[in-house]
Amino acid sequence: MLNTWMEKLGLGKDKGIEILAPIEGTAIAITEVNDPVFREKIVGDGVAILPSRGRVVAPVDGTVALLFETKHAISLKSVQGAEVLIHVGLDTVKLQGENFIAYVKTGDVVKAGDLLLEFDMEKIKAAGYELITPIVICNTVDYSEFIPCNRGAVKELDKILIIKK
Repeated sequence: MLNTWMEKLGLGKDKGIEILAPIEGTAIAITEVNDPVFREKIVGDGVAILPSRGRVVAPVDGTVALLFETKHAISLKSVQGAEVLIHVGLDTVKLQGENFIAYVKTGDVVKAGDLLLEFDMEKIKAAGYELITPIVICNTVDYSEFIPCNRGAVKELDKILIIKK
């Protein structure tokens, strides 16, 4: 009886960690990404977004664990411990930072919605790169459930994924 009462109040139940959309665009399953490292979840589980706007905001409250020197990818550690990788485009590391602007650095504390990066979508596409952006939980083994929340059109900070221990 106590357990039923606690469940009705939402106590003692893992509500999970919400991962918000860091990019405005079209959300798709990670298994649809045209790169085996992401499609086969080698780096971790998650979702992907085809951007309609060239900016990335923090999808969680946390710390910038790593801003890649080439600015094409950023990793955050949420206050709850989720390690979130945002990888703008496929093979965009080869651009060596060209067409990317970073507004944070490794070690910065961020709140969901803070501007992290901007990128020039047209120049990246013109250079022959896909813009699909995987958002991956790198410490996938720490979680038992990955619940996608939105497919199709998403705005910045729409809920895209819930992960549970």
